[in-house]
Amino acid sequence: MAVITIWHNPRCSKSRQTLALIEDKGAVTIRKYLEDAPSAEEIRAALDLLGLAPVEIMRTGEARFRELGLAKTDEGDRLIAAMAENPILIERPIVFANGKAAIGRPPEAVLDIL
Repeated sequence: MAVITIWHNPRCSKSRQTLALIEDKGAVTIRKYLEDAPSAEEIRAALDLLGLAPVEIMRTGEARFRELGLAKTDEGDRLIAAMAENPILIERPIVFANGKAAIGRPPEAVLDIL
């Protein structure tokens, strides 16, 4: 069985659905990323595994995004730093398994990496 890590927000329905979907697929480590924010380096590593640009894993509709004066066209390092300092900006959930990562939107999207 796979070792699976999920960056999880228990208040998010998609995150809860994704967790329910993967619980029987292997040993799941739950990281409540709002309480245990990933570092800039961890976010960069996640982006590498996802093959995405920083803006593609950001919740640009969050009030915090506007409050910080961020724009979708900002430099990647600025967006990564903002996510590390304000984890509410990170799209959820992100699942890691088998040296790969996937965003659980929809939840079934993570099944390909298990």
